[in-house]
Amino acid sequence: MTIESLQYRFRQPLGVPARAAFDWCTDFRAEDAALFGDRRRRTLRRVAPDALVMTDTTYPDGRPVRIRRLVRLQPETLSWTNTHLDGPYRHSQFWYRIVPEGPHRCHLDFSGLMLTSRARRLSEGERAKLARSHRRADASVWRRRLGPALEAELRVGREPRRRR
Repeated sequence: MTIESLQYRFRQPLGVPARAAFDWCTDFRAEDAALFGDRRRRTLRRVAPDALVMTDTTYPDGRPVRIRRLVRLQPETLSWTNTHLDGPYRHSQFWYRIVPEGPHRCHLDFSGLMLTSRARRLSEGERAKLARSHRRADASVWRRRLGPALEAELRVGREPRRRR
């Protein structure tokens, strides 16, 4: 077995103020699992004021797969990290940063470092193709599900969700 390192980035525009977007994105809740559109269960455990362990259980092919992630919040820079502690992408790390673009707009800068086990070393072309596939999948979740949910909730004038 060999470990392949896949790096990718994307940007997601958001039509809401940056601080509100950050607060919404980092107000993790068990019911957030429904935002992903698949069968998923989520539990959360706060380990420090700026860190939590998030455990998602998904059911690809009907079998449960548990993934624990360490999430570190950095509110002063409107950013957070998400590091896989176990599961199929153990030690993979993802960086999120909300960037203001004026008083009512911002964007999410996403950087991913996906580590994946393979039976053989991939060629540069195979690695690039796999990285593009992960980028498309992650960007699609933000474009089709998370971004619209964030904007819908914040645009209807509701008070942003607050961390407990």
